[in-house]
Amino acid sequence: MSSVNNRPLTPAELEAFGNELDALRARHVATLGDADARYIRKVEAAVRWIGVAGRVLLYVAAFSPLFAPLLLWPAGILGALLLGLSKILENMELAHNVMHGQYDWMGDPALQGKTYEWDIAGTSESWRKTHNFSHHTYTNVRGLDDDIGYGLLRIFPEQRWHPFFLFQPLIAIIFALYFQWGIAIQDLRLGRLFLGKATVGQLWKQSAPVRRKVTKQLLKDYVLFPALAGPFFLTVVLGNLVANGMRNVWTYVVIFCGHFTADAETFPKECVQNESRGHWYLRQLRGSSNLTGGKWMHILTGNLSHQIEHHFYPDVPANRYAAMAVEVRQICERYGQHYNTGSMARQFGQVVWRILRHSLPSKPAARPALVAEAAH
Repeated sequence: MSSVNNRPLTPAELEAFGNELDALRARHVATLGDADARYIRKVEAAVRWIGVAGRVLLYVAAFSPLFAPLLLWPAGILGALLLGLSKILENMELAHNVMHGQYDWMGDPALQGKTYEWDIAGTSESWRKTHNFSHHTYTNVRGLDDDIGYGLLRIFPEQRWHPFFLFQPLIAIIFALYFQWGIAIQDLRLGRLFLGKATVGQLWKQSAPVRRKVTKQLLKDYVLFPALAGPFFLTVVLGNLVANGMRNVWTYVVIFCGHFTADAETFPKECVQNESRGHWYLRQLRGSSNLTGGKWMHILTGNLSHQIEHHFYPDVPANRYAAMAVEVRQICERYGQHYNTGSMARQFGQVVWRILRHSLPSKPAARPALVAEAAH
């Protein structure tokens, strides 16, 4: 339960709150242009060339026993790190933001939100459904946002406890290591099979796009690229495994820090009935958490270090969030609303505590409506 006290807003204040945040968005959208286009193209180029450097170094490491055995570990480690960095940049700052339609205005076919396909096991089509629509529309609304615990973890006291959750500290670690696979199967809702709401045949048919994408990813990282190293393929396989693991764990930490800290709230389904723009902003604010840090923190998190701003403006280029955050925080302060931010160590520490604490039995907590003044 959050210990934050937010000042109650009158209906007029709530409307004004929403209007100010809308106006901020309009000002930034009106000035989108060459600088934003150059930025995302630099990111695109960085993803490509850092990835190439990483893969070349993995081949250097693979063939090093033939000409320079001492290069094996340095080249292998650096190659895996660079490839992992490329995958993190592609996943966070390029793919995620492009798929939100942040750069559709450029008219570049390679940067269109509805057609971009990213470098993970899950399909972009599935992500646009579960994330862009369900999560961003119903952020932290119980029963509508499947990202609350991803069907595996009890993060909030409002979630009903089951004995299965006793294992969630271990499950959370496994989920972090294989995060892309959890995302890949999220929309399949495998729990329906155990509840008798779907058959194996139905799920097999529904999973066809995911199976095609998974096959493509496995062939690329663990068959085709390693095959180029011939008998020294194992070094390349291990390098790709480390790189994918880096991307999985980093993405998991960033996303969990953005949604499951101590002050993050969940909401009942009733709160979205006839929800006004001001109410929507208020719910996004109270269900999101930011991370403090410098330029590279923001880039490597895909600017999800500005999770509040991302939830307010998911279709605005993320390189604008740092500037927008200054004004968003000022607006929140004027209206007496808590702006949840902190270091990654602090925020993730709260996430870990939630995972541990709510693995144990407790009665489901009953939160009040979003806020008393937000009742419709």
